[in-house]
Amino acid sequence: MQRFFTEPKNIKKDEIIIYGSDVNHMKQSLRMKIGEQLEICDSIGMVYLCRIKEYSSERNMDGNVNDFLKGGSKIRNQNVEMAILQIEEKRQNNTELSTQITLFQGLPKSDKMELIIQKTVELGVYQIIPVSTGRTIVKIDEKKVDKKISRWNNISESAAKQSGRGVIPKITNVMSFSEALEYSKALDITLFPYELANGMSETKEILKRVKMGKKVGVFIGPEGGFEQQEVERAVEAGAHSITLGRRILRTETAAITMLSILMFELS
Repeated sequence: MQRFFTEPKNIKKDEIIIYGSDVNHMKQSLRMKIGEQLEICDSIGMVYLCRIKEYSSERNMDGNVNDFLKGGSKIRNQNVEMAILQIEEKRQNNTELSTQITLFQGLPKSDKMELIIQKTVELGVYQIIPVSTGRTIVKIDEKKVDKKISRWNNISESAAKQSGRGVIPKITNVMSFSEALEYSKALDITLFPYELANGMSETKEILKRVKMGKKVGVFIGPEGGFEQQEVERAVEAGAHSITLGRRILRTETAAITMLSILMFELS
């Protein structure tokens, strides 16, 4: 069944309104017709089983429907396509991990970040923070950074829909390594995979400390890994240095591996 996301403000009593690109996707790409069922997530833990009641445009709707839109006057008199959905069932979303995992991802080259976002969202990541480290090669043009972040968030939304997530993980603005370390201090435990870390037995003991309901941070380096100084600073800040095995993994492989391990441990 198709799944879409909306904001809680668009949910009123027994109806939900969907507008924008999602409506175009429903009508043009999926060719969904009046009466078809779909699921709507409010991004805060609830899922609604709905049936398409009607397609319309904002300028032709009555006042009751306009009440759905916060600041609706900003788009009034424009031909904004909308879908009105009838709520048939409401339930708690059960696809999320009990632990919020924040991925601090060292910026990789090429389109690897897109792959990392897609796969870690499927695996249950809560938030992704791109990090500029000492060995980061990629430099994002300041004039294009908003466009880049927007694209990354669109990929996150698509992956969340595909995998049946109840929330859309946010991709934040790029942080420096120092900013990321400071941010991680508010989490319950931070993991720092590093190729020179101690053996697997110690790593397994550390992973046992990751409990359900906790906030977990995971640092993954870019191509070339972390500098020794960065590792030392992370440990001083309270991060736990762990190993992912005897082989050196690519940055995208390390991120996916780490999320896979945590998903297994916390499911």
